Amino acid sequence: MKKEKWFFVTLLLTMIVSCARMGQPDGGWFDDTPPRVVSTNPVEKGTKVKSKKVTITFDEFIKLEDASNKVVVSPPQIEPADIKSSGKNIIVELNDSLKDNTTYTIDFSDAISDNNEGNPMGNYTYSFSTGERIDTFEVSGNVLDASNLEPVKGILVGLYDDLSDTVFARKPFIRVSRTDSRGRFVIKGVAPGTYRVYALQDADGDYIYSQKSEMIAFNHETFEPYAKPDVRQDTVWRDTLRIDSIARVNYTHFYPDNIVLRAFAVKQTDRYLVKSDRSEPDRLNFFFSYGNDSLPKIKGLNFNSDSAFVVESTLKKDTVTYWIKDTTLVNCDSLTIEAKYLMTDSTGTLVMQTDTLEMIPKMSYEKRMKQKMKDIEKWQKEQDKKKKRGESYDSIMAPKPLELQITGNGKITPEQNVFFTMPTPLATCDTAKIHLYSKIDTLWYNARFEWQQIEGNIRKYMLRAEWRPDVEYSLELDSAAFIDIYGLASAPRKEGIKVSSNDEFGSLIVNVSGLNADSATVIVQLLSSSDAVKKEAVVVDGAAEFYYLKAEKLYLRAFVDRNGNGIWDTGDYYADLQPEEMYYYPKVVETKEKWDITIGWDVNATPLTRQKPDAIKKQKSEKEKKLQNRNAERANKLGIDYKKVLNKHKL
Repeated sequence: MKKEKWFFVTLLLTMIVSCARMGQPDGGWFDDTPPRVVSTNPVEKGTKVKSKKVTITFDEFIKLEDASNKVVVSPPQIEPADIKSSGKNIIVELNDSLKDNTTYTIDFSDAISDNNEGNPMGNYTYSFSTGERIDTFEVSGNVLDASNLEPVKGILVGLYDDLSDTVFARKPFIRVSRTDSRGRFVIKGVAPGTYRVYALQDADGDYIYSQKSEMIAFNHETFEPYAKPDVRQDTVWRDTLRIDSIARVNYTHFYPDNIVLRAFAVKQTDRYLVKSDRSEPDRLNFFFSYGNDSLPKIKGLNFNSDSAFVVESTLKKDTVTYWIKDTTLVNCDSLTIEAKYLMTDSTGTLVMQTDTLEMIPKMSYEKRMKQKMKDIEKWQKEQDKKKKRGESYDSIMAPKPLELQITGNGKITPEQNVFFTMPTPLATCDTAKIHLYSKIDTLWYNARFEWQQIEGNIRKYMLRAEWRPDVEYSLELDSAAFIDIYGLASAPRKEGIKVSSNDEFGSLIVNVSGLNADSATVIVQLLSSSDAVKKEAVVVDGAAEFYYLKAEKLYLRAFVDRNGNGIWDTGDYYADLQPEEMYYYPKVVETKEKWDITIGWDVNATPLTRQKPDAIKKQKSEKEKKLQNRNAERANKLGIDYKKVLNKHKL
């Protein structure tokens, strides 16, 4: 029996003898003590070790949680170590050859707890050396996702004493650690020297940056580890709610302890055809991994493809749609084509690829005709009923009108516009049949507007006008204002638009400082509680201005747009390019109606690791495993001074 359990027996007897008004506590006392290491083989912190098998023995039965992810062996093992628990033992067998004059560490993190009560041992690291000395320096810091400052959990962080700029792609790390849920890492067993630190989401287990898809972090800063004495304050809890005391504890503080790595995944530029399909009879779709200005060339093998298509591509040109103009071809169930497009070969070079494809719609022509006949029969029955009731009816079924979608109608802000999305490409667009009227007092007047097609989308258009606050507008479309490539015409339509009053909004001016952006553009973004961008503004003369803001809670972030393309860009190790700098304002911003708010934001005032508010973090910190201290709580309920009894019976 462990010494602690003798204490609990003594405590129980003391309670019975000295406190006659109390009975025996039901259920007895809990085992709240964590496992203790009683022996190791080889001896912990031993030197000149030759054995590749490590056995760690505890004073009670233990369990080892998620060893493959939580336990890290350093130097990294190319052939993973075998790690298992059995009864009171943990056995680690290293499969790689031992390196001469090297300190080995096996960091168990918080993976060890006792088998019965789940009492955590706390962070535990076993170490030994194959040489004559043990290296004891530690370096620590955090890894953040460069795009949004989220902590990166489970990424490897490693050291190199080779300071070459290409070592990351040539050699494995010499020492390694793994980040926890806070993105925090601690690399142990570090020897004196000069190092660089890198992070790697290792996809193939070689501890080398060998695949472009792997998330990485790098920089050219070097450091030399060191240590000095320090004092910390440890809180001693009486129970889960009350602090007993705060103790000052001497310890060795290892530096550096504030390394910050901004991790990113390089933009994938390898181009290949993800898939092609004919989701609808009237279009051929091609989906690529990456866009290119040179669009695929389509040749019909069982039909004449000259002038057969209207080509639509996304802005990035990674999705290309070929709309079939001829309805005869639309009704053909099998179109065989030759598609020529650029793809990336094994050397990373764009080469021409030729595919022969049979494009078949999901629903055959026969099934479509059957469905059409059902629709006609349904319509005919409705007309027959009207005829019998003496109501007006149609003798010919009119074709369905072009069903366009209008967004931005209803209630809008003065800075919004109205957007039109067409179901199919247009053959004609008659803007003379588009009318906008504004209501002044009780009269309607013509309102000027601009009509333009949205870049990168041949089926989307914008109606821009000078929308005046608190004014009512009427948008009216004549018949056949839009006609698509199949001859379908739009129906007459009338939409009411109400522009909100200025009293319904507030404004926000953000004065940004602390940036070393030289002549680069800085963009500030307003974020929702889900970290989604609601608005953005370019910093001009040190300020970003936002108007027409509803009363709500918002968050802020800013990035340095070094290439001026208006979006955040990732880095590239081979081009020695860091990701564009991203910053978060650490507080929530509350906007209110009729309020004009101005805030100052020094982007360096708060450390990068503490900038992103917890409320919008997606990677939440896992709850730290702690001893439950249930006996202290029980003693407190029974009126026993647990601390005095503990001191009296301490063995």
